[in-house]
Amino acid sequence: MNFSTTLLLILAFISANLPFLIERIFFVVQPKAGSKNFAWRLLELVAMFFIVGGIAWLLESKMGEVHKQNWEFYAVNASLFVVFAYPGFVYRYLWRRRGG
Repeated sequence: MNFSTTLLLILAFISANLPFLIERIFFVVQPKAGSKNFAWRLLELVAMFFIVGGIAWLLESKMGEVHKQNWEFYAVNASLFVVFAYPGFVYRYLWRRRGG
């Protein structure tokens, strides 16, 4: 159980930062403008949240019965996912590049 929890947290951290690090839309299509706008990145972040949630559900179902959760559980998980995405956001939008 401890290994799957650690693996899930690492996966969530990486998944939350991918939309800000990769320039292709949904990691496949090159945008016509040359770079993705923030709306695409936000949509990818939401999609990654649901993908990681599905993986978490699969891991929990392998360990036994899946517990029913209320809205508070999902609100906390969404907030944690946004916090995990902060380093990628800082790198993409707030980091001052030298010479530029």
